[in-house]
Amino acid sequence: METVYVLGGAQTDFERNWTKEGKNVIALLKEIINDALDDIGLSYGDIKNLNQQNRIACCVGNFIAENYIDQGHLGALLTEVNPAFYGVPSARYEAACASGSIALDAAIAKIKSGDYDLVLVICWELMKTVDSKVCGDILGKAAYYEKEGKGISYPFPKLFGKLASETIEKYGLDQQRYLDTLAKISVINYSNAKRNPLAQTRKWFMDYEQASKRGTETNAQIGGLLAVSDCSQVTDGAAVVALASERLASELGMSDQPFVKGYGHRNAPMMFEKKMSESVDSPYILPWTRQTVEDAYRRSSLSVEDIDVFETHDCFTSSEYAAISCFGITEPGKEYEAVENGMIAFSGAKPINPSGGLIGCGHPVGASGCRMFLDIYKQVQGIAGGYQVMKEGKAPQNAMMLNIGGTATTNYVFIVGK
Repeated sequence: METVYVLGGAQTDFERNWTKEGKNVIALLKEIINDALDDIGLSYGDIKNLNQQNRIACCVGNFIAENYIDQGHLGALLTEVNPAFYGVPSARYEAACASGSIALDAAIAKIKSGDYDLVLVICWELMKTVDSKVCGDILGKAAYYEKEGKGISYPFPKLFGKLASETIEKYGLDQQRYLDTLAKISVINYSNAKRNPLAQTRKWFMDYEQASKRGTETNAQIGGLLAVSDCSQVTDGAAVVALASERLASELGMSDQPFVKGYGHRNAPMMFEKKMSESVDSPYILPWTRQTVEDAYRRSSLSVEDIDVFETHDCFTSSEYAAISCFGITEPGKEYEAVENGMIAFSGAKPINPSGGLIGCGHPVGASGCRMFLDIYKQVQGIAGGYQVMKEGKAPQNAMMLNIGGTATTNYVFIVGK
């Protein structure tokens, strides 16, 4: 099977509001694709040439542009960016908040099969076209909308608030200690975001006092035990990753680039309550997420000891908390230890979300998986700038990401390394 190399990519500034700027999706795509091509040293002329040889494809990740900007047929939309995309096989991939990862999965498969030598993974979401209440309703369609989202104000904070309550009950945790741990997770992600020049919240304020005092005027309770400080952001943004075959990497003199070492993909029951009832006999609150991580470890012949840095899907602090044991950093039920002892902090032994994560960096839903993948590539390549993690004076050798869709319904894990 082909080795899949990561040539590079780009991310937009997640602080930007493209609607307020008067710019549409084509402007977004032109900017991000231009930046990505510049990063990997290719041109639209190169795309044309590769297409003439049937060596290039595009995979577009997006959750629900039909609701946000009244636009579908997103693979073909690339032809409006530049005529170089005329004839290039392109399609849209969707798996709610894991849309970026399913696009990556498709791209990796296209290269492993030997059908294509270059696949551009182009992922985006424009979310600030609607008000917050409408946005919350749209996002509810990532759950089983008829039963878990319809007519419910901000359904996802409530669902992940239930995850918090279920976690406390399953492991017999002290509620205040658990909530204090979630506050510390929030502070870590906001603090990491200040290192990231493309993070949405890099200029925002958050400290432990703010995050730990829920139900106040500045930190309103929004879903069960969770407050605003526990939530990821509503974000406009895009990310692009370029994946290549061994043949093309060699042609470009890029055979020393990081490559995909392992992956996992599992689906859990759609409804949250079914997830909880089915996980009763498992030591993990999210057993399908753990299984996805184990699949990636098995395929890569690696273990948690080999992973130097992680990016995870902190749509809420309760999801990051659950991910800690799924990664194998702690035993299930002991996740608080890795937070309290500093293990997952930026300078810790197993740092999580040096980018700031979905809470700090931002969460343009269809792009988040691709953005996380780009960031673990940057870490391994040693080009993450102010948020670069160093291990004994060197860039990480292996990095892992976890991207989930819905209430951890779709689960994706990728390992990138050298």
